[in-house]
Amino acid sequence: MTIAYPLQWPAGRKRTGRYSREHAKFDVTLARARDNIVAEITLLCGGRYARDPNIVISSNLALRRDGLPLANQRQPDDLGVAVYFTYKGKQMSFACDRWLKIEHNMQAIAKTIEALRGIARWGTGDMLEAAFTGFTAIAAPNASRTWREVLGVHPHERDLVLVKQVYRRLAAAAHPDKGGTHEAMSELNAALQAAERELNG
Repeated sequence: MTIAYPLQWPAGRKRTGRYSREHAKFDVTLARARDNIVAEITLLCGGRYARDPNIVISSNLALRRDGLPLANQRQPDDLGVAVYFTYKGKQMSFACDRWLKIEHNMQAIAKTIEALRGIARWGTGDMLEAAFTGFTAIAAPNASRTWREVLGVHPHERDLVLVKQVYRRLAAAAHPDKGGTHEAMSELNAALQAAERELNG
């Protein structure tokens, strides 16, 4: 299951450094950019996904009741946006954090999907399949495990200092640079974030 809040960045995708972000020339509101993503996915998928809960816009923005980001919010600290949806039975993911406003990152994703729709319309079927190869989502970490299970701590552990020590030890082995995998590292990072939310709250 893909989570809309907080941001669930696709495993293995590179992040843009804070000081490498740029100003975009998009003239769009957050609400319009959000709606453009849904519209472009709907058109790409032949209109069948107009109200499909499989379209997930994941960010650090608070959500409406339908699970989409609320408009008129201040810019979050992390400007990244990840979009997940199903296309021809495959889970796709698009992510962007290149721009200095979250609505511009959303609009960049909408424009990318619009460009791929052009390939679907004017190109051959195999061109679109080839274009989509890099956007197939890597399976998300097992969402059914609690952060305590992922980190292997006692079910009633409340000591955040101890939790962080366990996280650092596991991360040292799970990091891709140390022979681990992006998926394992992503699961550990999500577990630490969940622990911090619970234990600091």
